[in-house]
Amino acid sequence: MSRDYVQRFVFERLNVRGRLASLTQAWQRMLDGRGHPPAVAGLLGHTTSLAVLLAANRKGSGRITLQVQGSGPVTLLVADCDAALRVRGMARSLPGATADRSERALLGDGRLALTLDDATTGQLYQSLVPLEGESMAEIFEHYIAQSEQVPTTLRLLADTETIAGLLLEKLPGADARDADGWTRVSQLASTLALEDAREAGPHDLLTRIFPGELLRVFPPDPVEYHCPYDPSKVAEMLCQLGRDEVEAMLAEQGEIVIRNEMCNHEYRFDAAAVAALFDGVARGSSS
Repeated sequence: MSRDYVQRFVFERLNVRGRLASLTQAWQRMLDGRGHPPAVAGLLGHTTSLAVLLAANRKGSGRITLQVQGSGPVTLLVADCDAALRVRGMARSLPGATADRSERALLGDGRLALTLDDATTGQLYQSLVPLEGESMAEIFEHYIAQSEQVPTTLRLLADTETIAGLLLEKLPGADARDADGWTRVSQLASTLALEDAREAGPHDLLTRIFPGELLRVFPPDPVEYHCPYDPSKVAEMLCQLGRDEVEAMLAEQGEIVIRNEMCNHEYRFDAAAVAALFDGVARGSSS
């Protein structure tokens, strides 16, 4: 079984559904080479977990992108996840993003944006809300409750090795089936520990979190980090600019350097590479 997964489940005796996510290898690949301080990595991990949890509920309908912009030391968090549960993300921060500050102090004032790129219709849907809450979980809970009108419990955990998220949604009629059920399982959700998520499989982990509750679990969905290095797309962009403009840039800078911040990739084109690129285009046009 993949160590990177989303596990969907329902409580058989309650009108409550949930999703559990745990990422280790995919998360470590996302962080590789970025040098984020632990506090910044933690906030990015929370954002990434939620993007995966939300995408798992809309599997097959497109890409979900979460973007948190703040006025504090952590100025930007971005995570997106597509219909195949391929995830990527990035963070920007300033000096002062230290672990002794609360999550809200790290973010300051700002806004949360969620964008859904609907693969079926080809349209983009976006919602914006101010940051309300003292933690990332509270901020996200407020957003989900406001946008989807569903009471939500959210647990988010992260370090530089593993991230985990647990999302419960209270469905209509839940109180009629069990007046205490929602309160009970919400309290139990708070017992999720990152070390348990690292070591236990999803079924064992859910059994540990919700002892005594009758659960129906679905096959876990694997999650992977996907941000390929693709020089051909960068070359295509340079070709669209035209040879004269690219050579002018080259003369001014000595080398063209293009950085993909989302994927942490850097593309470099020196004079020889630029000449080979446009000579190849010219040969292709004349043939």
